[in-house]
Amino acid sequence: MPGIIETKHLDISYEDVMIVQDLHLTIPMKKITALVGANGCGKSTILKAIARILKPQSGVVYVNGNAVHTQKSKEIAKQLAILPQNPIAPDGLTVAELVSFGRSPHQGGFATLTKKDKEKIKWALDVTNMLPYARRSVDQLSGGQKQRVWIAMALAQETEILLLDEPTTYLDIAHQYEVLSLLRRLNEQEGRTIVMVVHDLNHASLYSDYMVTVKDGKIVHSGSPSEVMQREHLYEVFGIHSNIIKDPRTGKPICLPYVLEV
Repeated sequence: MPGIIETKHLDISYEDVMIVQDLHLTIPMKKITALVGANGCGKSTILKAIARILKPQSGVVYVNGNAVHTQKSKEIAKQLAILPQNPIAPDGLTVAELVSFGRSPHQGGFATLTKKDKEKIKWALDVTNMLPYARRSVDQLSGGQKQRVWIAMALAQETEILLLDEPTTYLDIAHQYEVLSLLRRLNEQEGRTIVMVVHDLNHASLYSDYMVTVKDGKIVHSGSPSEVMQREHLYEVFGIHSNIIKDPRTGKPICLPYVLEV
């Protein structure tokens, strides 16, 4: 599969502690890629390096064949949008106002919304089923609705790549599947390349085309869910014993973890 994002020899550290080491990663184009691994393994750090939020100590991140740290911020923002974990909207902001922030990379110095800006904002609200809430305060929304608004803002940014850091965190099960189904629909209908850090292994398997397991800042396994979701692989990365079964609806692998009695 062709790679729209590539990292080569990537080293990233926090306060002299190496988090990511000599990372070589290829993200396939127009697919959903899930990064999975234990807490603190470096998943979010990798995402931030791709988005140029973090500068690596060494190595290069390429997007569309160009090194991200040699490009202007505005140019990067036209290629990829990132939705961090637990974003917070300013008090009193309406849904439409928040989504309009996604148009910033396309605006001139006066930041006035053009006809095209307004069309893209309306489209982003419509595709995320948030158009009826356009004038409502973000503070009044449910958790799932808020997450859809943030995704709408990222869509209004009009990029071919979406990066999401644990997009279902703190959502109830219905809202989790609502958000994941939206991302799948955006991938299938719009051809968006989506890279998401996912906490739940089964969510990653069911909603991604490509999985990457990360341990201690290094890639351990990568491939299709069927290739990655194997008992020995999951034990190596997470230290869990598990049974792997096929989801009766999709045929994708599902992990059923268990603890061996002492």
